[in-house]
Amino acid sequence: MERGTIQRMDNIAIVVDDLAAATAFFGALGLELEGEATVEGSAVDRLIGLEGVRSDIAMMRTPDGHGRLELTRYHTPEARAGDPHAPANTLGMHRVMFAVENMDDVIERLRPHGAELLGELVQYENSYRLCYLRGPAGILVALAEQLE
Repeated sequence: MERGTIQRMDNIAIVVDDLAAATAFFGALGLELEGEATVEGSAVDRLIGLEGVRSDIAMMRTPDGHGRLELTRYHTPEARAGDPHAPANTLGMHRVMFAVENMDDVIERLRPHGAELLGELVQYENSYRLCYLRGPAGILVALAEQLE
């Protein structure tokens, strides 16, 4: 019998308090809305180990079609608040990084959606321009622009 193997990373789930704002933010970044749904019922409760789950999800797909983010807003049970200003070295999910072209344009497109630079836009050697942004619900998003 063949051992189980990973085929691909399917998605990363991020819990948000404002699904519309998070969807708009990642849409402005360039992800495409793949679909929306409400999930609930005993199978969902058993899957995630909570009772009375009812949540709305928006599945966002990267332009290359290989990566997806599942944005989740819990109605019940109410989501536990995290620190939306947690620093980059906080234990747990750290950040999501995207390769971009024209970093300055991407940052300007995200500002109306609440994006704020966490530190500075920096150039790493002669290979990349990099920055960290804080988006909706305190989500850390890193952007990398490869230099030619």
